[in-house]
Amino acid sequence: MKLKLDENLSRYLKPVLSSLEHDVTTAADEGLLSEPDTTVASVAAGEDRILLTLDLEFADLRKYPPGAHPGIILLRPRSFGPLAVNQFVEQFVRDTDLDLLAGCVVVVDPSRIRIRRPPLQTDSDEWQEFPL
Repeated sequence: MKLKLDENLSRYLKPVLSSLEHDVTTAADEGLLSEPDTTVASVAAGEDRILLTLDLEFADLRKYPPGAHPGIILLRPRSFGPLAVNQFVEQFVRDTDLDLLAGCVVVVDPSRIRIRRPPLQTDSDEWQEFPL
């Protein structure tokens, strides 16, 4: 799976996720540090990459509706310390079939995963929720 790490995720995740056989780039790799979220999202979409982020703005379905991008995964760990975030992201990616999340807006917290799928993939306009 092609992934882009937003600037709020550690660059040290890149080799870890690459070792899990993902094609990973970072916002820093492409000079996107301090660029607007819309620019980061546009670049990720142009590269057909799912964006992994800690930024709550990407959960705004008016700006980033499901199906209008390759996918957005908003990670909400209990602790935002760098090691805790890295472990949370690695565990989620290791345990999840990311192909199933293509085109979706996903919010991951320690106890559940909420998924909003593109309209053509479901009859429901509601979030799907899965306990962890």
